[in-house]
Amino acid sequence: MLAEKTLRTFLDELASSAPAPGGGSVAALSGALGAALVSMVCNLTLGKKKYEAVQAEIAALLERSEALRHRLTALLDEDVRAYSAVSAAYKMPRETEEEQRARQEAIQKALKEATLVPMQVAEACVEVLDLCLPTAEKGNVNAVSDAGVAALAAETGLRSAALNVLINLNVIQDEGFVREQRAKLEALLAGKPELKERVYQLAVEKLPH
Repeated sequence: MLAEKTLRTFLDELASSAPAPGGGSVAALSGALGAALVSMVCNLTLGKKKYEAVQAEIAALLERSEALRHRLTALLDEDVRAYSAVSAAYKMPRETEEEQRARQEAIQKALKEATLVPMQVAEACVEVLDLCLPTAEKGNVNAVSDAGVAALAAETGLRSAALNVLINLNVIQDEGFVREQRAKLEALLAGKPELKERVYQLAVEKLPH
């Protein structure tokens, strides 16, 4: 499992000519990093007398960020499995018409699954990004820069996942599936660059002087 490997090993595999891990895993990792930073800010806020008025809200944010961190970590490996299935389908025999038909069906099925996984990553990254603003607003001001980095990481994960969705949709033949997934992706992306910038600017304004 990717999540159990050392950072050095993961980066070595990422840099190699192996098809996976690739951009999809990096998208999930970016989102997980964002979620972890939200958790960090929350943990640095809980138990602090200065922030006793927001303890319940911060605890709720922490619960959500931790759930998302674990979800995105699991998606690291789900992305590799989905891509490997696509690769295996393309390697199926195609000597006869029957083999060609079976191969094409397998490819299309695998491509759909390989689309749904980064879509899940995109959805999770949106949820992480949504946590960043209240974390920056109410969390420990000494860690507000981490809330800003969390927003940057989450939006990077979102847009990276979107690219992985789009590359698969471009070769999927099921027009209804493609339309549905494109609309879903557009809805997820709407307003998110602006939200990221809002969190970033808030972090800059609140940086301790």
